[in-house]
Amino acid sequence: MAYDNLCKLLAEQAPIAFATWLLRRPVSTASVLKTELSIEPIRADSVSFLAAEGSILHIEFQIKYDSDPPLPLRMLDYFVRLSRRHRQPIEQVLVLLREPAGSATIEQEYRSENTLHRYRVVCLWEEDPEPLLADRALLPLATLARAPSAEELLGRVARQLGTIEEPVQRRDIATFATILAGLKFDAGLLAQIFPEGMMRESVIFQQILQEGRKAGQSEGRAEGRAEGQLEGERRVLLRQLGRKFGPLPDTLVQQVQAIVDLAQLEQLADAVLDAGSIGDFRSRL
Repeated sequence: MAYDNLCKLLAEQAPIAFATWLLRRPVSTASVLKTELSIEPIRADSVSFLAAEGSILHIEFQIKYDSDPPLPLRMLDYFVRLSRRHRQPIEQVLVLLREPAGSATIEQEYRSENTLHRYRVVCLWEEDPEPLLADRALLPLATLARAPSAEELLGRVARQLGTIEEPVQRRDIATFATILAGLKFDAGLLAQIFPEGMMRESVIFQQILQEGRKAGQSEGRAEGRAEGQLEGERRVLLRQLGRKFGPLPDTLVQQVQAIVDLAQLEQLADAVLDAGSIGDFRSRL
């Protein structure tokens, strides 16, 4: 599960809490809108409809500031598509989870010759942790907020987790908090502060593990199919060579077995037909 997807899930579970935090004002009602935007498939991270105010809040979570296309252009693209679909006032907030490396300039607008589009940027590492610590829906984000020391901040998050009486909810929020904290803090420190057993009992954690296993199995099957196809092409090539030139030198067999490019094997299989001798084929190899 990607970090920005995890934040999207949190925002979808508690749109009122996120809207209140990001808009810096009380919000009484909010509902999550469909996030697939028309024309070319594109998905905004979180789009909340603030029913009481007749407006739309678009929250975009990002780990890396550098992207292609650039984030300012993407924010403009989201704005145009949301405007076409909903025809309502839109407020956009870009939430950066991690401070960019080096001296990157964080833009809060898109500007070209004839276009100026502004949005707000929230740098989580500069945010006051108090509002995040006070609301359990926002608590996982507090691990990335401003603090004098990592131990002090994470300790406060852990103490807040301890006040959640419902075991399943406490375990799931602890899992979210630990995963997000991994963006910034050492795994050893996290293991000291957040009990691993609590995480492993979490439904969310088990889902992440299951997704990882499925991805690994899928990748393994794909790799197995690719290797099987390579091995089949090698055997065909060696059989063709053997039929045309008789017993093959061990060095030539080893050379063919070492080829890992399927296109190259297919080209060499065609080259056998034109080769007049083993030496001729070796030159092509």
